[in-house]
Amino acid sequence: MAHEQPRPVLADLAVGDVVATGAVELDRARLVRYAGASGDFNPIHWDESFATGVGLPDVIAHGMLTMGSVVGVVADWAGDPGAVVAYQTRFTKPVPVPRDGGAVVEVSAAVGAIDADAGTVRVDLTVTHEGAKVLGRSQATVRLS
Repeated sequence: MAHEQPRPVLADLAVGDVVATGAVELDRARLVRYAGASGDFNPIHWDESFATGVGLPDVIAHGMLTMGSVVGVVADWAGDPGAVVAYQTRFTKPVPVPRDGGAVVEVSAAVGAIDADAGTVRVDLTVTHEGAKVLGRSQATVRLS
C-alpha cells in the first residue's frame, strides 16, 4: 500500500522554502501527441529541416506543452491539481528536442509569497533546460486548506 504524502499546511511554510523539484522529459513522440491533442501542427515542432531553416537549433517543444508539464511539480506537491488556482509564465527561450533522447527540463518550485487571509501561497518556478532559463516569471497560486 502506497504512503500518501500529507498535503502542505500554509502555517508551516515560509517565503523562500523550496517545496518541490523535478524533471520533465520531452521527446519527439510527446511533441507529436501534443500536436494532435492541441491542434498546433506548426512544423517547427516536428519538421527538423523546417525548424533549422527558420533559424532554430532543432525542432522545439510547444511552449504550452512545456508550461503545462512543469506545473505538474506544483500540483503533485499540493496533493490536488485543483489547488492550483492560477498559473502564469513568460516564454523566454525555446526547448530544442533532438531526434535521439529528447530534452530534459528541470523544475524548482519555491514559496514566493504567502497570503494567510486568502489561504494561498504563490509558488515561483525556476524552469531550465541545459542550464538556461526557458520560462520566466513562472508563478502558480495554490490554495491550501
